[in-house]
Amino acid sequence: MTAKLISGTDLSKTIRKELKSEVELLKSKNIQPGLAVVLVGDDPASEVYVGRKAKACDELGIYSEVHKLPEKTTEKELLLLIRKLNVHTDIHGILVQLPLPKQISEKAVIDAIAVEKDVDGFHPINVGNLMIGDESLLPCTPAGVIEMIKREGIEIAGKHAVVIGRSNIVGKPVSMLLLRENATVSICHSKTGDIASIAKQADILVVATGIPKMIGTDCIKQGAIVIDVGINRMDNGKLCGDVDFDKVKDVAGYITPVPGGVGPMTITMLIKNTLEAASNLSKK
Repeated sequence: MTAKLISGTDLSKTIRKELKSEVELLKSKNIQPGLAVVLVGDDPASEVYVGRKAKACDELGIYSEVHKLPEKTTEKELLLLIRKLNVHTDIHGILVQLPLPKQISEKAVIDAIAVEKDVDGFHPINVGNLMIGDESLLPCTPAGVIEMIKREGIEIAGKHAVVIGRSNIVGKPVSMLLLRENATVSICHSKTGDIASIAKQADILVVATGIPKMIGTDCIKQGAIVIDVGINRMDNGKLCGDVDFDKVKDVAGYITPVPGGVGPMTITMLIKNTLEAASNLSKK
């Protein structure tokens, strides 16, 4: 048996066509969606991500600004820029690329972004709304994971979902979204004993550990849906996920590749959030 590939690249193309129609609809109402991305420092990976976001905006007809700040930017300077973007009427979404230099508190920056413009879905109010099931802008990667599963026609309700990783960016929010879809959810982390035996119970396995090829066949139930959120660069320069793809694909029923899996969906869901924010703000 070889698992069916869930291609984030292909799915993103489909969703972006739908989003382009939404952009045109908003423009017909004299609403030009706008996204501001802030990059502090010159981290190569962050620059690549920011460039992809700007390109996606351009392709869909969304106004975008990229604010590149030097590595030595102070927290006060960054917060001043965020306050300006919060009241900028042409900007509906604000994203500050993480990680930030050590002199800047990520929490202070996230807290400073206007809730209604928090297209990363990291603000405590958006996180709280996610927790209690109220409407909110959802974290992009977790939202992309759920979209990938649902677009395959896979029923989440009643399934046992196991999430490996408990970060605020992926592990915790994707667990809440799976719970919202009526899955039974188990969360594993670095202090969990015998992760393999828990993972092997999963109908849906979401892995976000940051450890290359951590998950092998001993963790996979026959026919499971395996979503690999990890992206790691090996010594040979190639990218790989947190799942040992070549081995696991012969046991799983569905699997996402790395690259070309969850990654493209993250940017697509960012665009979706920006359009939602633009629509919401236009009603105020």
